[in-house]
Amino acid sequence: MPDYLTLDWSVTDRILTLTLDRPDQLNAFTVTMAEELVDAFGRASADDEVSAVVVTGRGRAFCAGMDLAADGNVFGLDESLRPTLADLDDRFDDPEVVAGVRDTGGRVSLAVYACTKPVIAAINGPAVGIGATMTLPMDVRLASDKARIGFVFGKIGVVPEACSTWFLPRIVGISRALEWVYTADILSAAEAHEGGLVRSVHPADELLDAAYALARRFTDNRSPVATALARQMMYRNSAQPHPREAHRVDSLAMFYTSIGDGKEGVASFREKRDPDFTGRASQMPPFHPWQD
Repeated sequence: MPDYLTLDWSVTDRILTLTLDRPDQLNAFTVTMAEELVDAFGRASADDEVSAVVVTGRGRAFCAGMDLAADGNVFGLDESLRPTLADLDDRFDDPEVVAGVRDTGGRVSLAVYACTKPVIAAINGPAVGIGATMTLPMDVRLASDKARIGFVFGKIGVVPEACSTWFLPRIVGISRALEWVYTADILSAAEAHEGGLVRSVHPADELLDAAYALARRFTDNRSPVATALARQMMYRNSAQPHPREAHRVDSLAMFYTSIGDGKEGVASFREKRDPDFTGRASQMPPFHPWQD
């Protein structure tokens, strides 16, 4: 069982609830939280007892953004370095670059992106800065009517992070994404819903039940391998310059699922019964991952 300082890990009925667990600090984000989230999403991918992940916050906040009370560079970066784009290409996994240069929120977003399980954000309260951007690589966002969401980087003179300039325009469109970043406004749950950022808004005491119900719809009687592949195909293929690239991946994915869980799926359809899929997301077809 993971022993985290800033997170709570709880699995019930194959649904993992990852709870940001610094309620006295409104679940403010720290370097430790970043490291633990990266670890947790890796564990979730490898754990076949986990079929889906729901992320929420302890107490009245989801995540109040970066903990600005930290000493030194509050973002955990090494100010003695002068990195270049070449460093981020050639030394991407160099420990010095990982710890001192690479955006901590981005490391979390890449871990969420690489996850083989559906991920649902249950935004229970304020979610600003990294508290908002960490939800973007999650598949669906549900919000409490008490949620407040803000891309507030301009107010403190920094830029959007956590790969949000890749995800946010894809979710809400580039014009709306730019408006939200330029103004740094705090959005109500209703405004976030109207803008297409969140799927639905729920009374606070019904939020997690709604998230769990959706997670079960995503995973009950579904092949874990096919679901994992579909998640990665949607994110990766939608960014390709030509549909031929999607066709290449679709072909391999269809081939391997057709000789795997697809056989049971066809049999269960013909026999008018629920399928009994045996594939495991921890044991993916040999072409996965096809793009780092």
